[in-house]
Amino acid sequence: MSHSDVFTTGGRRLRYEVSGARDGVPVFLLHGTPGSRIGPKPRAGVLYRLGVRLISYDRPGYGGSDRHRGRTVADCAADVAAIAGDLGLDTFTVVGRSGGGPHALATAALLPDRVTRAAVLVSLAPHDAEIDWFGGMMPSNVEEFGAASQDEPRLVESLRLQADRTRRSPVSLLDSLRREIAGPDLQVVRDLMMQQLLVETYAEATRGGPYGWIDDVLAARRDWGFDLGDIHQRVRVWHGAEDNCVPPAHARWLAERIPGAELTVQTGTAHFGAMEILPEILSWLAEPALVA
Repeated sequence: MSHSDVFTTGGRRLRYEVSGARDGVPVFLLHGTPGSRIGPKPRAGVLYRLGVRLISYDRPGYGGSDRHRGRTVADCAADVAAIAGDLGLDTFTVVGRSGGGPHALATAALLPDRVTRAAVLVSLAPHDAEIDWFGGMMPSNVEEFGAASQDEPRLVESLRLQADRTRRSPVSLLDSLRREIAGPDLQVVRDLMMQQLLVETYAEATRGGPYGWIDDVLAARRDWGFDLGDIHQRVRVWHGAEDNCVPPAHARWLAERIPGAELTVQTGTAHFGAMEILPEILSWLAEPALVA
């Protein structure tokens, strides 16, 4: 699929692509960590039926987007606005998956007149959330996010090595995940098409180096730079009950602090269940314009 580039006022390149219905409801899909614009998404035919024009982009440091050193979660709102401006969009909706969840919430909070609805799937909570942040989390994520707040140089070196290994052999990251993820997720990644999609997005994510991954983890464990209480659009928060990548306590905490948020913790599914629920979420995000 072809891509487009837009440059921010600071001169950074952002790479994005658009799929689905040309005249559909614009929805920004913010990818996970690590991830890229080509990450798992519904096929074009599904998007046409849903009436969705899906926009995905590489966060800074991933794929074809230039690094934004020291970025915060909040900084993504300006990047989304730049892409929306390039596409001539006044309003749009947004959905974030996993590491993209906080970024979707930032976009809703900081672009209140442009984001009409938002959804977050299997999202992290802020580092200072009043929960057992690491409770029920798989060991590799405990190590990764723990190091982000305790030993940044060790984290950077560890992720540099992981990203290099992933760049050389993208399937190695999927193999590593298989050793830790919950049963429902193992079922999802047994699908050969899903395996291909994940391997392709991991390859693109690390093609230019480790910095998208590094900066994502550091941003998630620092102050996000916005207030959840400033989100006044309709928001859906979805999580798999058996998720051990990001435990469901994170979603419950977010939903309690986002005014009027609708929470679903679905039994029998886990982290990668977010990919299976995405068409339903996109249908919900498209409702306002379809009904109007």
